[in-house]
Amino acid sequence: MGPYPTHPGPPPAFTTRRRPVGAVDLNPAPGAAPQPPPPGAYRVPARYGYPETPVETTTRLRPVPSGRQRWRAALAAACVVLGLGLIGGAATGAWLTGDSSAEPTRTPYATGRTVWHSVPVDTLFPRTLKGTGAGPGGTNRTWIRLSVAPDSDCSQGLDPLLRTTLRSVGCERMVRATYTDVTRSSVTTVGVVVTEADEAGMQALSTRFTEQKLAGRKDLMPRTYAPEGTLAAGFGDRQRASWTVRPLTEIPAVVFAVSGFADARTVPEPQPADAATGTGADTDIAQAGLGHEAKGIADRVERGLRKTVTDLVEPPA
Repeated sequence: MGPYPTHPGPPPAFTTRRRPVGAVDLNPAPGAAPQPPPPGAYRVPARYGYPETPVETTTRLRPVPSGRQRWRAALAAACVVLGLGLIGGAATGAWLTGDSSAEPTRTPYATGRTVWHSVPVDTLFPRTLKGTGAGPGGTNRTWIRLSVAPDSDCSQGLDPLLRTTLRSVGCERMVRATYTDVTRSSVTTVGVVVTEADEAGMQALSTRFTEQKLAGRKDLMPRTYAPEGTLAAGFGDRQRASWTVRPLTEIPAVVFAVSGFADARTVPEPQPADAATGTGADTDIAQAGLGHEAKGIADRVERGLRKTVTDLVEPPA
């Protein structure tokens, strides 16, 4: 008798169970030698005399591929890639530029150093300047612009000694223009030297000019700009009559002006604007108002420059 007893048939009280689809058949083939069941297989109870397949033994169903699932997976992957790219770009931009929500800080010195090329020339040197009370005895003056010189370095508008004096603050750029009064009796060149210095450097230069009285030295007079074909064509070094040079401390700039007679006459003894506009000044230069010309035009160009820089730093509401 083999290890697996056989019986003629199942007892009458039992019916044969139907084998689930996909169940493993453990019955040996007819005529085949009995084989031990594989490990983990269900063992046939000896008392019933027939093999029984457990109802819970079924085959694993394979998932049915879906084109819609592949489309959704591709879309999700694309969204992930796009999102990572945007996040990475924002992080890189923030790292390179700092806080992107913060506006660049504007200061009078940073703005003043670029104003010579960032605003229209008519803003720096208006076509017409009004000098209310700027003439001798408080008379009104009006000046008309003859020409604007191309921007240049300081070698064209300053004598060597004046360039040496300004060496401590550097020369970023220089812009100039020449005016005449409405009577066409005088000509005046006004200019702005944009420096490379910070506030401490400009303050030191201003203090030096004051303590050493450099503004009144004849060897520190600025040069003229004599545009050809205009009333100022003959306005050269020997025609310089009165001048002013003033370092500013609120912005990196030095404003200067030099005046002379429109008829190109030679002036043997130039006179500083402060002296020519002083009480009791009776020189030809003072009586002709050339000191007032240089000082009045320099004042208005300086005021316009300060206002322009202020408006750029703190725009009006």
